[in-house]
Amino acid sequence: MEQNKIACIGCGSMGGAIMSAICRNGGADTVTVTARRFANAQRFAAENGCRAAETNDAAVSGAKYVFLAVKPALVREVLEGIRKSLEESAVIISMAAGISLKQLAEVHRAPYIRIMPNMPAKIGEAMTALCCTDDVPAADRAEVARLLGFAGKVEAVDERLMDCVTAVSGSGPAYAFIFLEALADAAVRFGMPRAQAYIYAAQTLKGAAAMVLETGSCPAELKDAVCSPAGTTIEAVAALEGSGFRGAVIDAATAAWKKSQELARR
Repeated sequence: MEQNKIACIGCGSMGGAIMSAICRNGGADTVTVTARRFANAQRFAAENGCRAAETNDAAVSGAKYVFLAVKPALVREVLEGIRKSLEESAVIISMAAGISLKQLAEVHRAPYIRIMPNMPAKIGEAMTALCCTDDVPAADRAEVARLLGFAGKVEAVDERLMDCVTAVSGSGPAYAFIFLEALADAAVRFGMPRAQAYIYAAQTLKGAAAMVLETGSCPAELKDAVCSPAGTTIEAVAALEGSGFRGAVIDAATAAWKKSQELARR
């Protein structure tokens, strides 16, 4: 069990979501977390049944898998601070947007896995992309993918697509929340109580997404199936097109994509 010890530096929104998923699925006794304030790490540990460490060095000592769940601007500082305490066989998993595998290796030579999860990891519905350096053993790749699988769907991608992943699935929940809120606002405008409006809007988005995943059908094909000739839905679709809905979504994702690239250049 000690050989499979997991350390997570940072147990905030994303790191905490993934570690919670691992803890829920029987791995709590292998997980150690840290936070900038020890009290936050202690609170997380008490809620999830894992351990809290006062320092990053203490957390990574003996750890096989070290998750970096800190902001991109802090990655270099954290890596430089722990490198003397890392096990020789440790695999480092970074979830920092825009920080490439090459940039990580320039700070400290080690096997690296780069991931980009998203907020639904909190409920086991994440979409997580994964890529790694060539020196990560196949068994470790498989084990990290298994651990991440507790938080949702995991797919390996070429690193050149990680900025795309950041823009689409990493930031994507925010776009969906805005659309959901707008749809609920419309329901309220028509007289539906706010709480009920959120349920209708959320279940509608959830059902639509599930249809794409479960049927494998093209979204355009499914949209066409809802649009009866001279019906209500085609009128709504025409209004969305007239308002530049598609272009606005593409522009939003493009802005996130450019920001991810900018973070890498820094």
